[in-house]
Amino acid sequence: MNFHYTEEQRQLKNLAQKAATQHIAPIVEKDEEDGHFRAEVIAELGKLGLTGIPASVDYDGAGLGYLEYAIALEEIAYRSSAYAISVAVSGLPQVILSVYGNEAQKKKYIPPLARGEHIGAFSLSESHSGSDAASLKTKAVKNGDHYILNGTKLWCTQGNVANTLIVFARTGAEGPKGISAFIIEKNMPGFKVGKLEHKMGIHISPTCELILENVKVPAENLLGKEGDGFKIAMSALDSGRITIAASAVGLARAALEYSAKYARERKQFGDSIANFQGLQFMMADMYTELEAARLLVHRAAFLRDSQSPYSAEAASAKLFATDMAMKLTTDAVQILGGAGYTKEYPVERYMREAKVLQIVEGTNQVQRVVIGRQIAQGLLPKV
Repeated sequence: MNFHYTEEQRQLKNLAQKAATQHIAPIVEKDEEDGHFRAEVIAELGKLGLTGIPASVDYDGAGLGYLEYAIALEEIAYRSSAYAISVAVSGLPQVILSVYGNEAQKKKYIPPLARGEHIGAFSLSESHSGSDAASLKTKAVKNGDHYILNGTKLWCTQGNVANTLIVFARTGAEGPKGISAFIIEKNMPGFKVGKLEHKMGIHISPTCELILENVKVPAENLLGKEGDGFKIAMSALDSGRITIAASAVGLARAALEYSAKYARERKQFGDSIANFQGLQFMMADMYTELEAARLLVHRAAFLRDSQSPYSAEAASAKLFATDMAMKLTTDAVQILGGAGYTKEYPVERYMREAKVLQIVEGTNQVQRVVIGRQIAQGLLPKV
């Protein structure tokens, strides 16, 4: 579906498609098997302007919108959802800094991230504060012109390879109003990477524990004011839900296209199995759900670009697109049958990768809470 794309958007889509085909497709299967993340892939995407799409041109970004961002991420995720997530996660610090950073912070941190020379990360979760992010325990204590941070963060995507991290810590009382956001650099003394998680899928994208032991963070690295952290985190997650949803669309599209091609080539009972009505019905549903998900993603991105309220729409897009990706990748395995369950074909990888998309940037149960609360409060726009 590209009838509504502008010429610029079509060019961006083609650019992202060619870049992913050239730099990611040849290495993705082996690197997924080995759990090998290549920073040079992000650097190559950065040279093409694909790692700073929504960042301002004043800070070496492309100065485009989230609709363009979603279009590019779909193409990257079509080849590798791990690298699409990497681009999206590196984009979160750029988005946060663009909105909440002061001029000095923007000039220092956004350009290398936008160019793909640096990798970014976002660290909110802890062992007892996943969905309940407001209960985090990591502490930041003001000491002269520095803050001293102590605590342990979990589930940090690419925290072990990131140069710039947005880390959330408690500067005040319990609850959301006591949380602040800090910019941390990887070489700050006391900042350590803990265990790497052994995950079901998306092995290229590392997920790790972060250990903060008396990390001395300059007061100038506080984002916004003390107590702004929870607001910053929630607004970032609204944006991140669009990027995860776009990645889910790309992954699901890969699963549909691969399984449909297989069905056209596979012969049983003297005919291509693509001609069997049972499979045609399955593939028709897959196609319809994929197209519906893309439209939800593009609507949420459009509203964000229009500076309209979009929280519920982002949650809806993330909820529907990632559930859709889980269903489509499972159906793709079913279409291939026994072959689909083997590592000889990529659909089993697609299925494993789809699962985490239902969890990251807020579980899909949390998305339902977000949407339900807005309905209950009468905050949804009239259709």
